[in-house]
Amino acid sequence: MSFDNNLDKILKRHTELEALLASGDNVEDYGVLSKEFSDLTSIVENILSYRKASKELDDLREMASSADSDPDMVSMAKAELIQLEKQFPEIEKTLKLALLPRDIADEKNAILEVRAGTGGDEAALFASDLFTMYQRYAESQGWRFEILEISDTGIGGYKEASAIIKGNRVFSKLKFESGVHRVQRIPSTESSGRIHTSAATVAVLPEAEEVDVKLEDKDIRIDTYRASGAGGQHVNTTDSAVRVTHIPTGLVVTQQDEKSQHKNKAKALKILRSRLYDLERQKVNSERAASRKGQVGSGDRSERIRTYNFPQGRVTDHRINMTLYKIDAIVREGDLGEFVGALIADDEAQRLAESA
Repeated sequence: MSFDNNLDKILKRHTELEALLASGDNVEDYGVLSKEFSDLTSIVENILSYRKASKELDDLREMASSADSDPDMVSMAKAELIQLEKQFPEIEKTLKLALLPRDIADEKNAILEVRAGTGGDEAALFASDLFTMYQRYAESQGWRFEILEISDTGIGGYKEASAIIKGNRVFSKLKFESGVHRVQRIPSTESSGRIHTSAATVAVLPEAEEVDVKLEDKDIRIDTYRASGAGGQHVNTTDSAVRVTHIPTGLVVTQQDEKSQHKNKAKALKILRSRLYDLERQKVNSERAASRKGQVGSGDRSERIRTYNFPQGRVTDHRINMTLYKIDAIVREGDLGEFVGALIADDEAQRLAESA
């Protein structure tokens, strides 16, 4: 099917949906049809802008090349033509981006998991820094950052920490943060001033609802135990901590931050659903990416994606070869906007190239 025929098909479907929704028929499907209509509306707006600009280009070219036209009109047409020819590639790109298959997970909230990697106490301190960085970024976006669980070291570091981040299109902006983050700095305990390299792993999962992942009772085992914390903190006298095991995959989720066993179980099941949902997404993405090397959105948890070098004050994202010299603003204040925007743009460019 040609590009123009595809556009005609979309316009026709949009008109059909508009008529169906106005008629009041298909009441049972109203929600589904309404969402499809809403999704198509923004695409239709882009199609109409593209076709309007395309027609204007043809008209201006004809006017600018006409020997019979008034010289002033020809001059004006040529000036407008030059301007529109500069704008048209962006109009065309916007339309093609709108036509790309959407990641349905983009609209979802996200579950953030940060774990200390190699580097002992320094890695745990870095994990704590990363967790705070994402919390600050979430605040700057107007999102809600709800801590699920923190396993601390007692000296300010985190062995692991998780949170659910709620807001508008959270996953679409954070999904490229998954991977290994590396830090290079002089630990406060280092008397010789030697730079240490440590690492932490970040996983960002789309929050899965019950409709996304059905958990069968036969597939899960739930164990309860007494909660405990570092240095005797948060010790509970009841068996409120919960361990949920998904038998088919072997995935295990533990939750003990709440005093209520019921709340811990609900949180653990939410995380388990999200991990299972993400496993399926990773499988689909891997199949799609079989012919695409080094893509930003691989989500490979073992991939080294970013280095934070404190002595030089720089942060480098290795996937897009982008370096910013404002490490304090990024780590302390969560100023991640430039990286997020560049990663999204790079992914869009690669997907456009794939669809060409």
